[in-house]
Amino acid sequence: MIDDVAKDFLHGRLKAVREALVWKLDALSEYDIRRPLTATGTNLLGLLKHMATCETWYFGEVFGRPSSEPLGRWQDADGSDLWVTPEETREQIIGFYQRASKHADTTIGELPIDAPGHVPWWPQPDVTLFGVMIHVLQETTRHAGHADILREQLDGRTGLRAEYEEEIDTAARATHRAKIERAAQAAARARDHAGLPDADVAAESAL
Repeated sequence: MIDDVAKDFLHGRLKAVREALVWKLDALSEYDIRRPLTATGTNLLGLLKHMATCETWYFGEVFGRPSSEPLGRWQDADGSDLWVTPEETREQIIGFYQRASKHADTTIGELPIDAPGHVPWWPQPDVTLFGVMIHVLQETTRHAGHADILREQLDGRTGLRAEYEEEIDTAARATHRAKIERAAQAAARARDHAGLPDADVAAESAL
C-alpha cells in the first residue's frame, strides 16, 4: 500500500514539473526559445529536448521497454541533446516530450516501484523504478529551475504556470533588487574592513 502511495506521489510531482517546463516556452519567439542565455549555451527549447531524451532513456531502455523514438547513444557527454537545430521545430520538440512522457507514464503505471532496471552509464548500474523516478524528478525540477531564470531574463515572467502569475510590478522589482544589492555591498565592505579574505581566497589558502 505504501509503495503505491509513494509511486503516485512521485508521479504526480513529475507531471506537475513537466507542465511547468513546457509552459516556459509560452508566447516566446522562435529565437527566444532557442537562443543561448548562458556562457554554456543553456536555452529553453534545448532543456525540453534534453528532458525528452532523458525520459525516453530512463523509462524505456533502462527497464527493457524501448520506445519507438529514434535514439542513438546516450548523448549527455557531448551535449547534442541540449540545443535544437534550425531544422527541428518547436512542435517537433514538444511532441517528442509529450510522447516521451506518455511512454514513461506507461512504464510507471505498469511496473511495481521495486522493479529492477539497469543504467549502463552509472557507476552502480543496478537500479529500481523508485530510484529512477527520484532521479528523473530531480533532473526535471533542476532544469525547470534553470528555465525559470532563463524566462525571467527574457521578459520577467515567473511562476509554475500562467494561472499562478502575478502582474509584473517593475518598480517594486527594481526596489527589491536595489535593496539586495545594497546588502551585498555592505557585507563586502564589512569583510574588507575586518581584513578578512573572500571565501574563495580563504578556501584556496587552506589547500
